[in-house]
Amino acid sequence: MAEHAERPLLFLDVDGTLLPYGGARLPSALEDWDAWQDVSNPQLAKIDLAHGPRLLALPCALVWATAWMDDANEVIAPLLGLPELPVADLPDAPEEDEAGVLHWKTRALVQAAAGRPFIWVDDEITDLDRAWVSTHHPGQALLHRVDSTIGLIDTDFAVLDDWLRETCGSPRSLS
Repeated sequence: MAEHAERPLLFLDVDGTLLPYGGARLPSALEDWDAWQDVSNPQLAKIDLAHGPRLLALPCALVWATAWMDDANEVIAPLLGLPELPVADLPDAPEEDEAGVLHWKTRALVQAAAGRPFIWVDDEITDLDRAWVSTHHPGQALLHRVDSTIGLIDTDFAVLDDWLRETCGSPRSLS
C-alpha cells in the first residue's frame, strides 16, 4: 500500500475523455444528465474497452475526476474492467462553463494531490488552468487536454506514459 501511495495520481475525466462526444446529442438541462450517467446511455458503446487495461498498466494511482462522481464506478469502471477507483472530492459542476475562468475542478484537484505529482486528463483544460497549477502546486503536474470528439487515443497514452516514466523513473508501461 505504501508503494501505491507514493505513485503519481492520474485524475481521469469521463465525458469527452473516455466517452467521446463525436456526434452525440448532449443533455441540455441539468436534470437530463441523470439519464446520461446511466448504464442505459447508448453513447457508452463509444467507449474503447481497451482503455481499461491500458490505464491499469500506467505506473500511477487512478482517481475519477468527473461530474459522474460515484456513478463512474457503477457504470464506467465495469465496462473498462477497472476496479472501484477513488473519486476526487469536487465541487458541483456549473450548469454552463464560463470562458476565461479557472475550470471548476482545478483547485479541488490541486488540493487532492496534496503536493504529489499528478496528471489530469480532461477535455476542458485551458492555459489558465495550467498557469494556476504551476503557481499553486509544489509538485510536478501534467494537465493533458483530450479532443472531446474522439476521446483518448494512442498518442494521448504515449504522452501519459512518457511523462510518468520521465517524472518517476518508471519503466515504460505496456500501453
